[in-house]
Amino acid sequence: MGGQLRVGQVFRYASGKDPGPAVLEGHPNFHHVTHSPELARALLEKGINGMAKVGSPGRPRRPVILIRSSPWKAGSEQTPWHDVFDMDNGHVRYFGDHKATTTVPTGTTNGNAALLEAFAAHQGHTPEERETATPLLLFRSVSRNGKVKGHVEFCGLGIIERAERLVQWGGSDHATFTNYVYDIALIDLTDEDDKVSWEWIDSRRDASATDAKTLEAAPRAWRDWVKQGNSALPRLRRRVARAKVTKVRDQRPKPSSADATDLEMIYRYFDGRKHDFEALAAAVTARVLRGSGHSYVEGWLTRRSGDGGADFVGRIDLGKGLAGTSLVVLGQAKCIKPDSLVSAEQIARVVARLRRGWIGAYVTTGAYSEPAQTEMVEDQYPIILINGMGLVHELRGIARDDHGGDLGACIEHLLSGRENAVTNRRPEEILL
Repeated sequence: MGGQLRVGQVFRYASGKDPGPAVLEGHPNFHHVTHSPELARALLEKGINGMAKVGSPGRPRRPVILIRSSPWKAGSEQTPWHDVFDMDNGHVRYFGDHKATTTVPTGTTNGNAALLEAFAAHQGHTPEERETATPLLLFRSVSRNGKVKGHVEFCGLGIIERAERLVQWGGSDHATFTNYVYDIALIDLTDEDDKVSWEWIDSRRDASATDAKTLEAAPRAWRDWVKQGNSALPRLRRRVARAKVTKVRDQRPKPSSADATDLEMIYRYFDGRKHDFEALAAAVTARVLRGSGHSYVEGWLTRRSGDGGADFVGRIDLGKGLAGTSLVVLGQAKCIKPDSLVSAEQIARVVARLRRGWIGAYVTTGAYSEPAQTEMVEDQYPIILINGMGLVHELRGIARDDHGGDLGACIEHLLSGRENAVTNRRPEEILL
């Protein structure tokens, strides 16, 4: 049986096509990983490589289409187009195989015909229609050891979102011609550790297997797409930012645990006196930043009105003298039910108040929604997020260090100096 294709992995694609060696010249052997005993080889000889169909004439199935982009050819007379591979955001724009010298009608070349047929199934309106859809496995040629041929990088599993006819120019006389371009969504393979198993393709090559049976070996996101259709693609699209996103369930204490009990106590304590929660949030932020090795100076709490949305102010000092600088920390504190979520819009409101050289800190008794975290990472928001479970852990640390482990005494101590710390100074004054 075949092996696995990991996104970003570079494979040796040797002209001999020997499936024997697992590794060639320090790279996994493409023909070894994609080897299916007694079946035709998987090839990347062309840009668009449609594997032969199997099954009954009434419901044939194409196991896979292997797509290869050759960036080193882009802009040439033969290949005037430039494919776009944005793997971090799960998007590929790939040009079809009609060229200036092609004499057959547009859309009837082997490659375009295969992709247009796949596109029709990818636009299926029912799960039964989408069961027949052909997966796209995308590769791009990469240079190794000064050679532009012989190595390919696996770029992921794709679904065609859009097919468009457009006019291009090419050939020695720069004549215009019509071609197709395809917008392809790369889907999320997080559950498979960013891999596609060739066993799935093997199952699709088995003429005796039903479409429904082959889905058992498919990646989870592909199965979800078959069930839900293209409306689910925004959720199923590959996004590298998700690697930095913590699931909501992992942000919350386990039910009936000591952490859950403490968090509920903190919420009930500050529910109805949420302005006091700012003192707690400021102390926790200070501990988190100092624990990361930063020199942090606590500033003040803002007044209940006229604070423009900021709840506390602090400062991070980096370096010393001419080699040093300071950053304003603008804090937001939200005491909400522990099972509540902070949205992307709420975080964005804090970020909107930040000036150059400022960072944000958001502290809550709840959790942060996954879309909010994804937006924060993708847009590179300069803000740190502390959820309810993190809040409990940091407060316990303060209580252990200074109050003999008494969490209640710790909270009372932090609140005892709150009134003296409240002021209506402008945040930038902390730099003076």
